Amino acid sequence: MTARILIVDDVFANIRLLEARLTAEYFTVVTAMNGPQALDICERGECDVVLLDVMMPGMDGFEVCQRLKSAPATAHLPVVMVTALDSPADRLRGLQAGADDFLTKPINEVALLTRVRSLVRLKHLTDELRARAANSQTLGLPDPLAIAAAEDGRNGRILIVEDRANAADRMKVALAQHHVVDCIDDPTDLVNRLLTEGCDCLVMSLGLQNVDALRIVSQVRSHDKLRNLPILVLAETTDDARVLRALDMGVNDYLIRPIDRNELVARLSTQVRKKRYQERLRENLQASMELAILDPLTKLHNRRYFHTHLASLMNDTVARGAAISLLVIDMDHFKRINDEHGHDSGDDVLRECAERLRKVVRGIDIVARFGGEEFVIVMPDTETFAASRVAERIRQSIEKTPFPIQKGQKGLEVTVSIGVATAGEGFNSPDRLFKMADEALYEAKRAGRNQVKLAA
Repeated sequence: MTARILIVDDVFANIRLLEARLTAEYFTVVTAMNGPQALDICERGECDVVLLDVMMPGMDGFEVCQRLKSAPATAHLPVVMVTALDSPADRLRGLQAGADDFLTKPINEVALLTRVRSLVRLKHLTDELRARAANSQTLGLPDPLAIAAAEDGRNGRILIVEDRANAADRMKVALAQHHVVDCIDDPTDLVNRLLTEGCDCLVMSLGLQNVDALRIVSQVRSHDKLRNLPILVLAETTDDARVLRALDMGVNDYLIRPIDRNELVARLSTQVRKKRYQERLRENLQASMELAILDPLTKLHNRRYFHTHLASLMNDTVARGAAISLLVIDMDHFKRINDEHGHDSGDDVLRECAERLRKVVRGIDIVARFGGEEFVIVMPDTETFAASRVAERIRQSIEKTPFPIQKGQKGLEVTVSIGVATAGEGFNSPDRLFKMADEALYEAKRAGRNQVKLAA
């Protein structure tokens, strides 16, 4: 997995050293020797991961990181602080600035490559979500990148798996003022618990007695619904080979004992923030997909969806030698409802009509709002006789019970006219099928409304 790595350092020798290590692993390296230059490169989108030196003249690494993480256009960029400073206070300051990880000089090559690969995977996933979410603004949705970047990572649900009672209690006390924390000492049923109860970050001790913690991690990561769950592992030393193995398996972060409580809080808040960032992008993507295929008022499929799927359903059904029927439904005298009771009442009637249609049809049928007060229903594997019976059932369900309007204070009597057309073997024109059903609908209108007519 290749990517563009930005190395930011005011010492040329340090840049050359890191560049040699990364290019040997087929990464593309971009360099900057000061903060403003680094910010410019990031704003132009010319890197995937930033390796950022802390001690630089003018604008130090902490300020560069803070600026990157506070801007919606660059907040998603993974930033690794590269520093000779290794005190808990320095790490805490970097985490508070938004850093995703730390590498301490002299840099361990295995740790460097493992962390870069892990962050590149995260960046590629985020890029895909960002690209799709950015398109949603053309549909009138709010800026998803700004909303996602505003997440502070607080009030998360944290699950700690630790069989040392004292250690678990200390972590819970440290985190309780910022998050909701649960502790368990037996991970036997962990996957089921995560699926049923959920959490925003899983903290797993690698030193669990009588349990292979990495095996548990693999079980969590192998489940589709848990692949994006942040996992932080606890180890005794950075030399523990299991830490690197855990990172290769998709673990997001690690802490070395003794654990500094401030660093624990900062790292978990970072993971919660990342998770919610991606969730906001996914939610926005889902909303944009729904806008593309759903009618916003009735929540039925829209006209575009109907036209797209009618042809494929017809081809599939007719190819099997079965019949497919189309119902075109129009509400009688709907303009009078808007004129006499207002458009809000008209909307109430349309929503109620959509709900009644849902209750009558099968799960395999497509119900769509075609436009205005007109609806269509596509019924695969349905002959004319069965389709006409469904249409009559719809007509009766609309007529027999008044439609509530004005928050239920009034009821309106509503009727519909329905045209039915059926396509069988040798029939392959969706436009012709719709025209036939539409002509049958107008025949029902001409005959006095509130009735079902079959296409000739």
